[in-house]
Amino acid sequence: MVKFVLCLCLFFTLNVFKTIEGTAECEIRTVIVFFNARNVLPSEIHHQICQVYGDNAMSDGMVRKWVRMFYEGRENVHDEARSGRPSLVNDDLVRKVNERLRDDRRFTISYLSLHFPQISRTLLYDIFSSG
Repeated sequence: MVKFVLCLCLFFTLNVFKTIEGTAECEIRTVIVFFNARNVLPSEIHHQICQVYGDNAMSDGMVRKWVRMFYEGRENVHDEARSGRPSLVNDDLVRKVNERLRDDRRFTISYLSLHFPQISRTLLYDIFSSG
């Protein structure tokens, strides 16, 4: 994760921007944590996120909400469990994802999402990080 943030800072320093598509929300929240720790204004954080991840990566209001939550002490960048719709994760899905990972150890979340289009990238990331 540290390498990711350092690479991101290098892009900002050199003013060389490349749009990164299909990023998990927790990765963008990690960027918010980083810039918030450096006392960057929420509007500038949103601007930087839009330059790198595209205009639809996260709204200005949502960036402000996450800045506020991190300022108030939240440390976790992942979504909290909540009631409502049941999880799509089950043992069979985890087994299928693990089989796909064994086939190709140089995978990306985007690669996995091609094989599991019914599952969000965030959920695939959660399956991978817990398995």
